[in-house]
Amino acid sequence: LKYFTVNLSPNVRILQDMEGSLTARDRVGIQDFVLLDAYTSETAFMDNLRKRFNENLIYTYIGTLLVSVNPYKELGIYTKKQMDIYMGVNFFELPPHIFALADNVYRTMISETNNHFILISGESGAGKTEASKTVLQFYAVCCPSTRLLDNVRDRLLLSNPVLEAFGNAKTLKNDNSSRFGKYMDIQFDHQGAAVGGHILSYLLEKSRVVHQNRGERNFHIFYQLVEGGEDELLRWLGLERNCQKYRYLIQGECAKVSSINDKSDWKTVQKALTIIEFSEKDIEFCFVFATHFSLFPFFIIYSCQLLGIPLNMLQEGLTHRKIEAKAEEVLSPFTAEHAKYARDALAKAIYGRTFSWLVNKINESLANKDSTRKTVIGLLDIYGFEVFDVNSFEQFCINFCNEKLQQLFIQLTLKSEQEEYEMEGIEWEPVPYFNNKIICDLVEEKHRGIISILDEECLRPGEATDFTFLEKLEEKMCGHPHFVTHKLADPKTRKTLERGDFRLLHYAGEVTYSVVGKFHLMQTVSLSLHTSDHFDDVMVRHQVKYLGLMEHLRVRRAGFAYRRRYEVFLKRYKALCPDTWPHWKGTPAEGVQRLIKHLGYKPDEYKMGRTKIFIRHPRTLFATEDAFEICKHELGKAPVTSDKRRLAFPEATKIETCWRGLQARKERERRAWAVKVIKKFIKGFINRNQPVSMDNSEYLAFVRQSYLTRLKENLPKSVLDKTSWLTPPPIMQEASVLLRKLHTRLIVRKYVRGISAQQKVQLQIKALTSYIFKGRKENYPQSVCQSFADTRININIRVLQLICPEGIKYSVPVIKYDRNGFRPRFRQLIFTQAAAYLVEEAKIKQRVNYSSLKGVSVSDLSDNFLILHVTCEDTKQKGDLVLQCSYLFEALTKICVVTKNHNLIKIVQGSVRFDIQPGKEGFVDFKSSSESMVYRAKNGHLMVVSPHNDKS
Repeated sequence: LKYFTVNLSPNVRILQDMEGSLTARDRVGIQDFVLLDAYTSETAFMDNLRKRFNENLIYTYIGTLLVSVNPYKELGIYTKKQMDIYMGVNFFELPPHIFALADNVYRTMISETNNHFILISGESGAGKTEASKTVLQFYAVCCPSTRLLDNVRDRLLLSNPVLEAFGNAKTLKNDNSSRFGKYMDIQFDHQGAAVGGHILSYLLEKSRVVHQNRGERNFHIFYQLVEGGEDELLRWLGLERNCQKYRYLIQGECAKVSSINDKSDWKTVQKALTIIEFSEKDIEFCFVFATHFSLFPFFIIYSCQLLGIPLNMLQEGLTHRKIEAKAEEVLSPFTAEHAKYARDALAKAIYGRTFSWLVNKINESLANKDSTRKTVIGLLDIYGFEVFDVNSFEQFCINFCNEKLQQLFIQLTLKSEQEEYEMEGIEWEPVPYFNNKIICDLVEEKHRGIISILDEECLRPGEATDFTFLEKLEEKMCGHPHFVTHKLADPKTRKTLERGDFRLLHYAGEVTYSVVGKFHLMQTVSLSLHTSDHFDDVMVRHQVKYLGLMEHLRVRRAGFAYRRRYEVFLKRYKALCPDTWPHWKGTPAEGVQRLIKHLGYKPDEYKMGRTKIFIRHPRTLFATEDAFEICKHELGKAPVTSDKRRLAFPEATKIETCWRGLQARKERERRAWAVKVIKKFIKGFINRNQPVSMDNSEYLAFVRQSYLTRLKENLPKSVLDKTSWLTPPPIMQEASVLLRKLHTRLIVRKYVRGISAQQKVQLQIKALTSYIFKGRKENYPQSVCQSFADTRININIRVLQLICPEGIKYSVPVIKYDRNGFRPRFRQLIFTQAAAYLVEEAKIKQRVNYSSLKGVSVSDLSDNFLILHVTCEDTKQKGDLVLQCSYLFEALTKICVVTKNHNLIKIVQGSVRFDIQPGKEGFVDFKSSSESMVYRAKNGHLMVVSPHNDKS
């Protein structure tokens, strides 16, 4: 791991890169704290930080560290133009910036083909999440780009709004606080192109699902869905557009926040889910589980359907505890309080698993399919250190994670510094600093740490309680300098502790944790920590202290303020010494020795290492830099012909001559190329209608490219636009036909994607209607423009009670003709899941099971008659049904959908035979005429006459 980055504080953020280098002084204050003369003074440190902050210079280095002060406002320093400025530039050539860090990591990764990581840490509200997004955006711009790589880039960027929607929430400190930890691998190929990624999430704050403190909200996704979700989606999910209806969303009493646009964020999440390849089924799964188990803790029947478990099993699990005693099982009812715990536990568990599933789906989308070796830049964004009035087990885990992070920070920074001095053979005295290993051991040490003791208590025989756990802690931790309880504290401290509390002295300060609820579900109450857009001295000073910034600065200065490789130092400052300017013939180390002797460096101001020069005091470096600036300007102002400049630049004339010659040769080559291209173009035009050959191949390629370019800018906007398609040249005739078909298909697909779920259902049903009737029944074209309805009549409540168990799928008014005399009767035709019913008001006249339905006959003319053929084995049974329906195509399509038999419809010509009863038959004759008529003919048949309809 070559790079280490830390993000800290609600107002302070640190990012560290292991590569050390020189920093030039900034116009406002000092842009590298290592060059601060009063480096031991915390006041001087704060003054420099404040001075730069007041001028909107939020970034400052501490040697290899980058400290940033959160301005809580937009500064316009993360634009594409800023990215271009920092791209490919040495780390310290420009003012401190997160782009400088990101670029240095990226370039070093490519040059060394090694993995690197950026670690972002800090208090809640420090801007850690924004920093990680800024780094991702920088890589999205600076990496090589192709269509495939752009897809990967878009998925990497758009995974953020999805994860933020499901994993971030408004807290008292931050309106977009990450409530989970995230480590993201960005995978690059050998050319530096982003080809994939992987996200590892941990420590999701599931307690927020069921409880929020005053002034806080649940996870963003719930409010986005309620405020921005489409009406149809909300109806399908059984939701109302009112957050006040849901207890899990309003405990913080701030469901709406002025700085958050839930409707707009919902659209962003929808777009992101589409781009990172979530199918409609995936999205449906995600929202069904996320909403119904978190917004509807009492919606138990629907919950059982989603879980696929019996109702009594879920009820029993939420209201009873199972006790096993030898071979017997006893159910003990919960108290109301314990039942609430069980309900909330289910909601949290389901949401936690949904979040894990979501991350896995995103990882599938980001997965790199290429098996060749890749280099990786890791990006770690974790919770900030948090202290509340009552701190739960979740807060304990979060703060311990930060404790481990601080330990890693200490080890890497001090270790790298010490290793460099040892490698270069430089003697130095170590600086004392607080090593938080003692706190880490207090929590995680085997058999003695807090976590081990908690495990033992949970597993031991007998009933473990909150206070038996506390007693065990007091027994094992008695006398530990970083642990205290009410029992172990002195009288003064005891007044600040409850009997169920223990207090840890973290690296960031004291935190009191409550053991109450360690063996049940826990809830937390937040304490507001005010932050604003001004420089908060108290807050910043606190963070500077607990982050160990002064110790780190002293470590850097205990050695040397500046170090540089000999060849780099000599290249920059060689003009300051006549012996080294303009060329030095010896080794770089000898040249540097000659140079600093000429500059008058004193022995205590520098050390010569094996490969680098180390300068102890900033003033020494400033004096050298000032001398270089004067020398540079003097040399630049001298005329070309002067002896002074000729001596300073003995090869200036030669360089100028070579440069002019190079420019002239380039111009000559450019003109020769232009002449060649023009000749080829003319020759190709003359032979454009000939077979492809050396004479016309490039011209024809130009014609193809030109046509495709113009076509791209003039594509038809709709399927109905038949005139906009550009006339192709002869060579593109066949390709134009294929492209037009493809474009039409894409327009249709884009239209389908943009329509609602209800419109999609309409299209599917219309497609089935077309499959059955197009070109086979005269009046089919008139049905295309008519929307199909879910039902055509309101069902009588008594009819509903009779057939409700089967579930009504469709109903429509019809005219039923008697089988013998063909007398018309007004009826309702109802389709359920199992059968078709013919109903008169509240009375069922006939029931036809789909299993006994042999088919449905219709004519090929423009009438609205249908005959339902029924299997009839008993003379007492009713026979086939002869019906007339104004919504013929809709009704016939619905019966095909309900019966799942698309071949049920039979289209006939002339006459249809039907069974009146077994052994007795009747006929319906169809013909066309000028007007519509229905009557009984002399031959006893039912004659149906319909107006002629031209099939064209």
